[in-house]
Amino acid sequence: MAFCKNPEKFFPVLTSPVLRDGAFKGKLALVTGGGTGIGKAIASTFAQLGATVAIASRNMEKLTLTATDITKNTGGICEPFQMDIRNPEMVTNAFDEIHKKFGKNPEILVNNAAGNFIMATERLSANAYGTIIDIVLKGTMNVTTELGRRCIQNNTGASITSITANYARSGGPFVVPSAVSKAGIETMTKSLSTEWSKYGLRFNAVSPGPIPTKGAWGRLFAGEMADCEENMKERNPEGRVGTVEEVANLVAFVSSDHMSFLNGTIIDLDGAQQHMHHGSHMGEFLHEWDKDTWDETENVIRGRTGKEKA
Repeated sequence: MAFCKNPEKFFPVLTSPVLRDGAFKGKLALVTGGGTGIGKAIASTFAQLGATVAIASRNMEKLTLTATDITKNTGGICEPFQMDIRNPEMVTNAFDEIHKKFGKNPEILVNNAAGNFIMATERLSANAYGTIIDIVLKGTMNVTTELGRRCIQNNTGASITSITANYARSGGPFVVPSAVSKAGIETMTKSLSTEWSKYGLRFNAVSPGPIPTKGAWGRLFAGEMADCEENMKERNPEGRVGTVEEVANLVAFVSSDHMSFLNGTIIDLDGAQQHMHHGSHMGEFLHEWDKDTWDETENVIRGRTGKEKA
Protein backbone atom coordinates (compact mmCIF):
# COMPACT_ATOMS: atom_id res chain seq x y z
CA MET A 1 0.00 0.00 0.00
CA ALA A 2 1.88 3.04 -1.27
CA PHE A 3 -0.62 5.65 -0.14
CA CYS A 4 -2.82 6.40 2.87
CA LYS A 5 -6.18 4.64 2.64
CA ASN A 6 -7.87 6.92 5.16
CA PRO A 7 -6.86 10.51 4.29
CA GLU A 8 -10.10 11.92 5.71
CA LYS A 9 -8.97 10.85 9.19
CA PHE A 10 -5.28 11.72 9.05
CA PHE A 11 -5.06 14.48 6.42
CA PRO A 12 -8.38 16.39 6.57
CA VAL A 13 -9.16 19.13 4.07
CA LEU A 14 -9.79 22.49 5.72
CA THR A 15 -10.97 25.35 3.52
CA SER A 16 -11.49 28.21 6.01
CA PRO A 17 -8.86 31.00 6.10
CA VAL A 18 -5.91 30.44 8.42
CA LEU A 19 -5.29 34.14 9.07
CA ARG A 20 -7.56 36.29 11.20
CA ASP A 21 -10.24 38.52 9.72
CA GLY A 22 -8.82 41.84 8.57
CA ALA A 23 -5.29 40.48 8.25
CA PHE A 24 -4.83 42.36 4.96
CA LYS A 25 -6.84 45.47 5.76
CA GLY A 26 -5.36 48.43 3.89
CA LYS A 27 -3.38 46.20 1.50
CA LEU A 28 -3.80 46.10 -2.27
CA ALA A 29 -3.23 42.67 -3.83
CA LEU A 30 -2.88 41.89 -7.54
CA VAL A 31 -3.48 38.32 -8.69
CA THR A 32 -2.69 37.50 -12.31
CA GLY A 33 -4.75 34.72 -13.83
CA GLY A 34 -7.29 35.57 -11.14
CA GLY A 35 -10.42 34.70 -13.10
CA THR A 36 -10.49 30.94 -12.53
CA GLY A 37 -9.07 28.03 -10.56
CA ILE A 38 -6.23 28.64 -8.13
CA GLY A 39 -6.08 32.35 -8.98
CA LYS A 40 -9.73 32.87 -8.17
CA ALA A 41 -9.32 31.05 -4.84
CA ILE A 42 -6.31 33.21 -3.94
CA ALA A 43 -8.16 36.42 -4.84
CA SER A 44 -11.18 35.29 -2.81
CA THR A 45 -9.05 34.57 0.23
CA PHE A 46 -7.35 37.97 0.08
CA ALA A 47 -10.73 39.71 -0.24
CA GLN A 48 -12.15 37.67 2.64
CA LEU A 49 -9.20 38.75 4.80
CA GLY A 50 -9.74 42.45 4.12
CA ALA A 51 -7.48 43.20 1.15
CA THR A 52 -8.53 45.29 -1.80
CA VAL A 53 -8.05 42.91 -4.71
CA ALA A 54 -7.24 43.45 -8.38
CA ILE A 55 -7.52 40.44 -10.67
CA ALA A 56 -6.00 40.42 -14.13
CA SER A 57 -6.07 38.28 -17.27
CA ARG A 58 -6.85 38.52 -20.98
CA ASN A 59 -10.51 37.47 -20.70
CA MET A 60 -12.33 40.54 -19.40
CA GLU A 61 -15.75 38.89 -19.54
CA LYS A 62 -14.67 36.05 -17.27
CA LEU A 63 -12.78 38.45 -14.99
CA THR A 64 -15.83 40.65 -14.54
CA LEU A 65 -17.99 37.68 -13.56
CA THR A 66 -15.34 36.49 -11.10
CA ALA A 67 -14.91 39.93 -9.54
CA THR A 68 -18.67 40.23 -9.05
CA ASP A 69 -18.78 36.75 -7.52
CA ILE A 70 -15.91 37.46 -5.11
CA THR A 71 -17.39 40.79 -4.03
CA LYS A 72 -20.76 39.18 -3.41
CA ASN A 73 -19.38 36.20 -1.47
CA THR A 74 -16.80 38.02 0.65
CA GLY A 75 -18.23 41.51 1.04
CA GLY A 76 -14.81 42.78 0.00
CA ILE A 77 -13.51 44.79 -2.94
CA CYS A 78 -12.43 43.00 -6.11
CA GLU A 79 -11.91 44.77 -9.44
CA PRO A 80 -11.03 43.29 -12.86
CA PHE A 81 -8.23 44.60 -15.09
CA GLN A 82 -7.44 43.35 -18.57
CA MET A 83 -3.83 42.28 -18.95
CA ASP A 84 -2.03 40.08 -21.45
CA ILE A 85 1.16 39.45 -19.50
CA ARG A 86 3.02 38.62 -22.73
CA ASN A 87 2.66 42.26 -23.80
CA PRO A 88 4.85 44.64 -21.74
CA GLU A 89 2.90 47.69 -22.92
CA MET A 90 -0.38 46.14 -21.84
CA VAL A 91 1.15 45.24 -18.48
CA THR A 92 2.24 48.85 -17.98
CA ASN A 93 -1.20 50.14 -18.95
CA ALA A 94 -2.89 47.75 -16.52
CA PHE A 95 -0.67 48.94 -13.66
CA ASP A 96 -1.52 52.52 -14.61
CA GLU A 97 -5.23 51.68 -14.43
CA ILE A 98 -4.78 49.97 -11.06
CA HIS A 99 -2.96 53.01 -9.69
CA LYS A 100 -5.63 55.32 -11.09
CA LYS A 101 -8.38 53.24 -9.49
CA PHE A 102 -6.83 52.74 -6.06
CA GLY A 103 -4.28 55.56 -5.78
CA LYS A 104 -1.30 53.27 -5.25
CA ASN A 105 0.59 50.26 -6.58
CA PRO A 106 -0.04 46.76 -5.20
CA GLU A 107 1.75 45.81 -2.00
CA ILE A 108 1.11 42.16 -2.82
CA LEU A 109 1.58 40.45 -6.17
CA VAL A 110 0.75 36.85 -6.95
CA ASN A 111 2.13 35.64 -10.27
CA ASN A 112 -0.41 32.95 -11.05
CA ALA A 113 -1.11 33.38 -14.78
CA ALA A 114 0.25 30.44 -16.75
CA GLY A 115 -0.24 28.14 -19.70
CA ASN A 116 0.50 24.46 -20.10
CA PHE A 117 -0.54 21.33 -21.95
CA ILE A 118 0.75 17.78 -22.15
CA MET A 119 2.49 16.75 -25.36
CA ALA A 120 5.38 14.67 -26.61
CA THR A 121 8.18 17.19 -27.04
CA GLU A 122 9.06 16.07 -30.57
CA ARG A 123 5.53 17.06 -31.63
CA LEU A 124 5.88 20.66 -30.42
CA SER A 125 6.36 23.46 -32.95
CA ALA A 126 8.47 26.51 -32.17
CA ASN A 127 5.23 28.46 -31.86
CA ALA A 128 3.79 25.94 -29.37
CA TYR A 129 6.68 26.01 -26.91
CA GLY A 130 7.30 29.70 -27.58
CA THR A 131 3.76 30.54 -26.50
CA ILE A 132 4.17 28.76 -23.17
CA ILE A 133 7.53 30.39 -22.49
CA ASP A 134 6.13 33.81 -23.45
CA ILE A 135 3.26 33.45 -20.98
CA VAL A 136 4.85 31.65 -18.07
CA LEU A 137 8.44 32.92 -17.96
CA LYS A 138 8.51 36.17 -19.91
CA GLY A 139 5.03 37.16 -18.76
CA THR A 140 5.94 36.66 -15.12
CA MET A 141 9.09 38.70 -15.65
CA ASN A 142 7.06 41.46 -17.34
CA VAL A 143 4.67 41.79 -14.40
CA THR A 144 7.34 41.39 -11.71
CA THR A 145 9.76 43.95 -13.14
CA GLU A 146 6.95 46.44 -13.83
CA LEU A 147 5.91 46.37 -10.18
CA GLY A 148 9.53 46.30 -9.03
CA ARG A 149 10.45 49.45 -10.93
CA ARG A 150 7.44 51.28 -9.55
CA CYS A 151 8.22 50.22 -5.98
CA ILE A 152 11.85 51.26 -6.32
CA GLN A 153 10.90 54.63 -7.79
CA ASN A 154 8.28 55.34 -5.13
CA ASN A 155 10.14 53.77 -2.19
CA THR A 156 7.31 51.33 -1.47
CA GLY A 157 7.81 47.67 -0.66
CA ALA A 158 5.93 44.60 -1.83
CA SER A 159 5.61 40.85 -1.38
CA ILE A 160 5.78 38.89 -4.63
CA THR A 161 4.76 35.25 -4.64
CA SER A 162 4.90 33.16 -7.81
CA ILE A 163 3.08 29.90 -8.44
CA THR A 164 5.48 27.30 -9.76
CA ALA A 165 5.76 23.48 -9.94
CA ASN A 166 8.08 20.88 -8.44
CA TYR A 167 9.06 19.65 -11.91
CA ALA A 168 10.93 22.96 -12.22
CA ARG A 169 13.63 21.22 -10.19
CA SER A 170 13.17 17.55 -11.06
CA GLY A 171 12.42 17.95 -14.76
CA GLY A 172 9.05 17.61 -16.49
CA PRO A 173 8.82 15.17 -19.38
CA PHE A 174 5.90 15.90 -21.70
CA VAL A 175 5.51 19.41 -20.20
CA VAL A 176 9.00 20.63 -21.14
CA PRO A 177 8.09 24.25 -22.07
CA SER A 178 6.34 24.70 -18.72
CA ALA A 179 9.20 23.01 -16.83
CA VAL A 180 11.75 25.30 -18.51
CA SER A 181 9.64 28.34 -17.68
CA LYS A 182 8.88 27.41 -14.08
CA ALA A 183 12.59 26.73 -13.50
CA GLY A 184 13.25 30.26 -14.70
CA ILE A 185 10.65 31.66 -12.32
CA GLU A 186 12.23 29.89 -9.37
CA THR A 187 15.64 31.24 -10.36
CA MET A 188 14.13 34.73 -10.70
CA THR A 189 12.61 34.35 -7.23
CA LYS A 190 15.91 33.44 -5.60
CA SER A 191 17.90 36.04 -7.57
CA LEU A 192 15.64 39.03 -6.92
CA SER A 193 15.23 38.11 -3.26
CA THR A 194 18.84 39.18 -2.78
CA GLU A 195 19.06 41.92 -5.40
CA TRP A 196 15.87 43.81 -4.49
CA SER A 197 15.50 43.23 -0.75
CA LYS A 198 17.28 46.53 -0.22
CA TYR A 199 14.25 48.19 -1.85
CA GLY A 200 11.76 46.51 0.48
CA LEU A 201 10.79 43.76 -1.95
CA ARG A 202 10.67 40.10 -1.04
CA PHE A 203 10.12 37.09 -3.29
CA ASN A 204 8.87 33.58 -2.67
CA ALA A 205 7.26 30.80 -4.68
CA VAL A 206 4.60 28.23 -3.90
CA SER A 207 4.74 24.92 -5.77
CA PRO A 208 1.39 23.08 -5.62
CA GLY A 209 1.06 19.38 -6.25
CA PRO A 210 -2.02 17.83 -7.87
CA ILE A 211 -4.84 20.38 -7.53
CA PRO A 212 -7.91 19.51 -9.64
CA THR A 213 -9.08 22.48 -11.70
CA LYS A 214 -11.10 22.19 -14.87
CA GLY A 215 -8.87 24.47 -16.94
CA ALA A 216 -5.44 23.12 -16.04
CA TRP A 217 -6.33 19.43 -15.78
CA GLY A 218 -8.34 19.60 -18.99
CA ARG A 219 -5.09 20.32 -20.85
CA LEU A 220 -2.94 17.86 -18.93
CA PHE A 221 -5.05 14.71 -19.00
CA ALA A 222 -6.98 13.11 -21.83
CA GLY A 223 -9.35 11.19 -19.53
CA GLU A 224 -12.30 12.28 -17.44
CA MET A 225 -11.60 14.59 -14.50
CA ALA A 226 -12.95 12.12 -11.92
CA ASP A 227 -10.77 9.31 -13.26
CA CYS A 228 -7.70 11.54 -13.28
CA GLU A 229 -8.33 12.57 -9.70
CA GLU A 230 -8.63 8.98 -8.52
CA ASN A 231 -5.41 8.13 -10.34
CA MET A 232 -3.61 11.03 -8.69
CA LYS A 233 -4.82 10.00 -5.24
CA GLU A 234 -3.19 6.60 -5.67
CA ARG A 235 0.09 8.26 -6.61
CA ASN A 236 0.22 10.50 -3.55
CA PRO A 237 1.50 9.31 -0.14
CA GLU A 238 -1.43 11.03 1.59
CA GLY A 239 -3.95 9.29 -0.64
CA ARG A 240 -5.62 12.50 -1.76
CA VAL A 241 -5.22 15.55 -3.96
CA GLY A 242 -4.94 19.14 -2.79
CA THR A 243 -7.53 21.90 -3.00
CA VAL A 244 -7.41 25.44 -4.34
CA GLU A 245 -8.30 26.71 -0.87
CA GLU A 246 -5.19 25.07 0.60
CA VAL A 247 -3.02 26.79 -1.98
CA ALA A 248 -4.77 30.10 -1.31
CA ASN A 249 -4.23 29.79 2.43
CA LEU A 250 -0.51 29.15 1.97
CA VAL A 251 -0.10 32.02 -0.50
CA ALA A 252 -1.93 34.38 1.85
CA PHE A 253 0.27 33.36 4.80
CA VAL A 254 3.45 33.73 2.75
CA SER A 255 2.31 37.15 1.53
CA SER A 256 1.42 38.41 5.00
CA ASP A 257 3.61 40.47 7.32
CA HIS A 258 3.75 37.43 9.62
CA MET A 259 6.23 36.01 7.10
CA SER A 260 8.30 39.15 6.46
CA PHE A 261 11.53 37.20 7.08
CA LEU A 262 10.60 34.57 4.51
CA ASN A 263 12.47 35.53 1.35
CA GLY A 264 13.86 33.60 -1.62
CA THR A 265 12.08 30.42 -0.58
CA ILE A 266 10.34 27.78 -2.70
CA ILE A 267 7.57 26.01 -0.75
CA ASP A 268 6.14 22.71 -1.96
CA LEU A 269 2.52 21.84 -1.17
CA ASP A 270 2.10 18.37 -2.61
CA GLY A 271 1.51 15.80 0.14
CA ALA A 272 5.10 14.58 -0.31
CA GLN A 273 4.35 13.34 -3.82
CA GLN A 274 7.72 14.53 -5.15
CA HIS A 275 9.48 12.32 -2.60
CA MET A 276 7.59 9.15 -3.53
CA HIS A 277 10.21 6.38 -3.71
CA HIS A 278 12.75 8.99 -2.55
CA GLY A 279 13.98 9.57 -6.07
CA SER A 280 15.50 6.09 -6.12
CA HIS A 281 14.85 2.87 -8.02
CA MET A 282 13.06 1.49 -4.96
CA GLY A 283 9.64 1.17 -6.52
CA GLU A 284 6.02 0.98 -5.50
CA PHE A 285 6.15 -2.81 -5.28
CA LEU A 286 7.95 -2.57 -1.92
CA HIS A 287 4.80 -1.16 -0.32
CA GLU A 288 2.96 -4.36 -1.25
CA TRP A 289 5.37 -6.77 0.45
CA ASP A 290 4.00 -8.64 3.47
CA LYS A 291 5.87 -9.86 6.56
CA ASP A 292 6.80 -13.19 4.99
CA THR A 293 8.32 -11.51 1.96
CA TRP A 294 10.36 -9.18 4.15
CA ASP A 295 11.50 -12.12 6.31
CA GLU A 296 12.62 -13.97 3.21
CA THR A 297 14.39 -10.91 1.86
CA GLU A 298 16.16 -10.33 5.17
CA ASN A 299 17.37 -13.94 5.28
CA VAL A 300 18.70 -13.76 1.71
CA ILE A 301 20.59 -10.52 2.40
CA ARG A 302 22.02 -11.85 5.67
CA GLY A 303 23.14 -14.95 3.87
CA ARG A 304 24.96 -12.85 1.28
CA THR A 305 26.64 -10.65 3.91
CA GLY A 306 27.39 -13.41 6.39
CA LYS A 307 25.74 -11.51 9.23
CA GLU A 308 23.36 -13.10 11.68
CA LYS A 309 20.41 -11.31 13.26
CA ALA A 310 21.36 -9.83 16.62
